[in-house]
This record gives sequence, C-alpha cells and structure tokens, in this order.
Amino acid sequence: MKDKAVLLTGGTGGLGLGVVSAVLARGAKVTLPYRGESGRQRLQEQLTPEMGDRLRFVPCDLSNEGAVAQLVAEMGRVEVLIHLVGGFSMGATHQLSYDDWQASFNLNLNTTFLVCKHCLGAMLQQDYGRIVTVGSGASLKPGANLAAYSAAKAGVAALTQAIAAETKGTNITANVVLPSVIDTPTNREAMGSDRAENWVKPESLAEAICFLASAAAGDLRGAVIPVFGNT
Repeated sequence: MKDKAVLLTGGTGGLGLGVVSAVLARGAKVTLPYRGESGRQRLQEQLTPEMGDRLRFVPCDLSNEGAVAQLVAEMGRVEVLIHLVGGFSMGATHQLSYDDWQASFNLNLNTTFLVCKHCLGAMLQQDYGRIVTVGSGASLKPGANLAAYSAAKAGVAALTQAIAAETKGTNITANVVLPSVIDTPTNREAMGSDRAENWVKPESLAEAICFLASAAAGDLRGAVIPVFGNT
C-alpha cells in the first residue's frame, strides 16, 4: 500500500490504533475522519512522528451524506477504503425502542453505505480500488438481545458482497471481515478480562484487513472472512 491514498474511518476507536498503525507502517497516505477531539489526540500521541506525517485528520460526521461527499471530493483520489466505524448494542427485541433500532442501523450500516457509495465513484473513474468493511461474527449466529446489532452487521456484509458483484470486471474489490469479540479496553471494561486472551487482537485483525486492502488481494472479491480468535 505504499503511497496509496487511504480513507480510514473509525481510526480513533478501540480497533483503530492497531489498524491505523499497520496501514501507516506499509507506507500509505491516510485520511482519517473523526468526531471527538479527545480520540484524535489519543491516537496522535501513540504514533511516531514519521507516521504522523502521512496522516491527515478531518472532522466529519459520516452519517451526513453531504459531509461524506465533501470529504471524498477533497481527497481527490481514493484508492483504499477501510471502514471501521461501528458500535455494539444490546437489547431484547420486544423492549427495543424504534430509535434504538434506527441508531444501530445508522451507525453500523448507513455510514458504510455512504462512504462506500462516494468512494466507489472515485474508484470507478480510476479503475482501481480496495474496499474493506467490518461486520461481526454475531451476524452469522445472532444471539439473544442482539437483534439490532446483528441485523445491521448482516447488512454490512450483504452490502459489501453486492458491491463486489457490481464491480466485477474492474480492478476494484470489496471484502468484509467478521470478528468475534475484539480485545479492546472498552470490551475488557464491559465484559471483564477473564477470557480476553481468547479474543481477537486488534493487531491480528489489522493484518487481515491490510492484506485485503493491498494490491496483492486483487483476486478476492465478496469474501466474508471470519476472524474469531479462540472464541
């Protein structure tokens, strides 16, 4: 990915540091949209100065189509999209408010649609692109109290596969990884750390994502890749 123009979303989240570091280590030039200033500062503090020189932070609300369109247009060339934005939620179906249901879809699926839609326009013009999205193992085997989250993440996988079918015959690929529990500070705080050694490490997931985002993965289209660790 050396010198490739990468749009990497969700880089300030729990998975973000592992993926951002791995992408920058491969020589890419990264544009990273963000919402919270504290998350931006935390990420920036953990990168080397050399890495920071190839990283551009842009404040952006990825649920706003106009903002996404402007973000992509200002990049000019988008060769790789790595979309990490998402969020876990729980609630029994009969107790979920419609607002909560919509919020899960807005965060997990609708942002995926918007960034994919606008990056695809640029990629089709240049006949090159790599799209990597992040679904969830919960979409394969939904559990109790995970209806909204599982359904939204299943939509991410279906959307990614549809894009892969639409871009056959081009040098554009779209693939999705499905992690189980990721070993992040947030998950350790919420779930305890007794079994954390079995969870997926962000650095491990980053390696899979980086391969899918590379030129070498040109023959992988519409792959749905489970990354479950030892869970």
